[in-house]
Amino acid sequence: MIRFTDVSVTYEGAAEPAVRGLDFEVPEGELVLLAGPSGVGKSTVLGAVGGLVPHFTGGTLRGRVTVAGRDTRTHKPRELADVVGTVGQDPLSHFVTDTVEDELAYGMESLGLAPDVMRRRVEETLDLLGLADLRDRPLLTLSGGQQQRVAIGSVLTPHPRVLVLDEPTSALDPAAAEEVLAVLQRLVHDLGTTVFLAEHRLERVVQYADRVVLLPAPGAAPVLGTPAEVMAVSPVYPPVVELGRLAGWSPLPLTVRDARRTAGALRERLATRTPAPVPVPAPGTARHPGPAGTAARRPRFPLRRAPVAAAPPATAAVEGLAVRRGRAEVLRRVDLTAAPGETIALMGRNGAGKSTLLAALVGLVEPAAGSVRVGGSVPHRTAPRDLVRRVGLVPQEPRDLLYADTVAAECVAADRDAGAEPGSCRALVRELLPGIEDGTHPRDLSEGQRLALALAVVLTARPPLLLLDEPTRGLDYAAKARLVAVLRALAAEGHTIVLATHDVELAAELAHRVVILADGEIVADGPTAEVVVASPSFAPQVTKILAPERWLTVAQIREALA
Repeated sequence: MIRFTDVSVTYEGAAEPAVRGLDFEVPEGELVLLAGPSGVGKSTVLGAVGGLVPHFTGGTLRGRVTVAGRDTRTHKPRELADVVGTVGQDPLSHFVTDTVEDELAYGMESLGLAPDVMRRRVEETLDLLGLADLRDRPLLTLSGGQQQRVAIGSVLTPHPRVLVLDEPTSALDPAAAEEVLAVLQRLVHDLGTTVFLAEHRLERVVQYADRVVLLPAPGAAPVLGTPAEVMAVSPVYPPVVELGRLAGWSPLPLTVRDARRTAGALRERLATRTPAPVPVPAPGTARHPGPAGTAARRPRFPLRRAPVAAAPPATAAVEGLAVRRGRAEVLRRVDLTAAPGETIALMGRNGAGKSTLLAALVGLVEPAAGSVRVGGSVPHRTAPRDLVRRVGLVPQEPRDLLYADTVAAECVAADRDAGAEPGSCRALVRELLPGIEDGTHPRDLSEGQRLALALAVVLTARPPLLLLDEPTRGLDYAAKARLVAVLRALAAEGHTIVLATHDVELAAELAHRVVILADGEIVADGPTAEVVVASPSFAPQVTKILAPERWLTVAQIREALA
């Protein structure tokens, strides 16, 4: 169905090709996973399938890419639209209409399908992706994960023979990601659709793949094989594979179920050992909360919380917060206290109110009721110049913070705005993004690289309160490990970190506390181990494998065995 023949792509001004030596085939009716570290050219490979590379992106494509027999060099994207449906990393750039239902219908209108066919397919897609309740909603009012599902749905309605997806689950909560992947699997198995997708969260996807195409390093030739074959040699791998490598299991498990069946001997070795906790800040800089509250869907009873230690004043305090968007109450009765040195993970399904809570903390929305205080100030009443020294937000869309033409110019501006020593931002960029040159334009970075650059820009001001919205979207495992190291160091210095995330592995590695929201309310708040062990949806892979023991990460197990 898709054939790459000795393909290389070189962008204008680049010294080396973004990808080279691509020679492989994606068969019809298979789900093929494209894997590899950040910045190796996965988005370029996917773009070449739909003709976006080079017709839209520019650059030089050598070799040949064919889809259903059509050569993408001679067929522009509009001439492939009936065969290939493409969803990029940024849903907003994909939309051309204003509401959910209109967006689902637009692609079919462009292909001239009959109105009755369009209506039926819209209804089918609304049900497939759980979007029926959102059909009349303006796209700009949706959460990032909801927008991701709409973007996927808009390319499903024309019934293409090939689906090309770049990070399709990156903005989805675990349950929504499972639903989307189940839909893709159904399309492959029942309709013979070919699905070619790139994804960094391999723990979600690898078990569904028929085969894997691995790009191990920039410019390196791809490695092809079954998921088990490729994961045995891949530089990027999910926690279940990392645990299998540590324990010496053969064959390597790809699913929690397979790992549980193999883990008997490991359980015995760990029986007398206790998991090391997430590294906590220095004594006196942060409180450690008590047991988690019961995670009922919409509790009408007080949740158990430990009293706050009588030490430094809270960096952030939220009491009885309610936020409205039009007639909808997005947050209600939210109480949250964050102390210096504490790292809190906000979790919950898409649309639960996580991003809105971060927006309230940074003063972007005004409370309808209750109060928000950050370092003694009311955010929405504080001048931006003063507020930026108290709180920094890295949003889901890093491009919102990036305005300059080069990485170096962004760093110079960040140093100036923060009053920091020259070179402070660039040092952070080198730590988070090794190998990125000063003259690189931010738009030429991958989504994960842009996010890391935006994070460095915000961190340059070293705000006491740091807010992160989906900070690992687009990051590979190595980049995520570097991010965790930076954030742990900040927490140890007394910075408070609040992050909204669907990445359960990140929460397990980093958070002292997990707060789960549902329908705008807090339904659980407590130590990470207690909250995630009690929640099948938000438990990391290691926890699922070794439950009911409270192991969270492979690092904990490696330390215990040592």
